[in-house]
Amino acid sequence: MSDLARQMNDYRLTTAEILYHMPDHPGLLQTFVWQHLDLVPKFPELRKFLDFWAHNLDGRLHSVRVAHVGVIQPAAWANRAEFTLN
Repeated sequence: MSDLARQMNDYRLTTAEILYHMPDHPGLLQTFVWQHLDLVPKFPELRKFLDFWAHNLDGRLHSVRVAHVGVIQPAAWANRAEFTLN
């Protein structure tokens, strides 16, 4: 399915900041930023990615912070133009 079709079906641009423990130095945290179109509030794409991470990667997850925004929105119009007549 194309990105436009997904957006028309309520998918939203989702960004996740993932903190994880470094495999060689578990006391240190590293950041990974993930961004994808996903369904809010169930986040199936993000859950699938985090499940893959937990089962296949060495860095143990510490925390995940999620933000989302609708990509297709009505245009916001602000009347900020200034016209001067001489």
